[in-house]
Amino acid sequence: MISGAGLLVFARIDHAGNAVQAGMELRPTELLIFGNPRGGTPLMQDRQTSGIDLPVKALAWQDEHGKVWLTYDRASWIADRHGLGAESESAVKAIDTGLAHLVEQVAGRAAIG
Repeated sequence: MISGAGLLVFARIDHAGNAVQAGMELRPTELLIFGNPRGGTPLMQDRQTSGIDLPVKALAWQDEHGKVWLTYDRASWIADRHGLGAESESAVKAIDTGLAHLVEQVAGRAAIG
């Protein structure tokens, strides 16, 4: 689904699996790091520090009741955090819109953003 949307998957981290390897327990928790340089680069051209929050990350996790959640930072939050200017505005909107659309397709509902 992600690669079909023109996004690259840079990493997938299985936090629960890593916890087991350390002799600990953790409910299912996975971090997916993904994006597209055409989307993120304009943000970093505006303020290079935004690269600390890029590429986009999404955390899929299961709560104590067995409900699965998807949590991610919206690009508009990244823009606020780094004081991005007008030159990033269209890229920020495109990333937010694309993420919302992707999450709806994957989850079938709105997610925590």
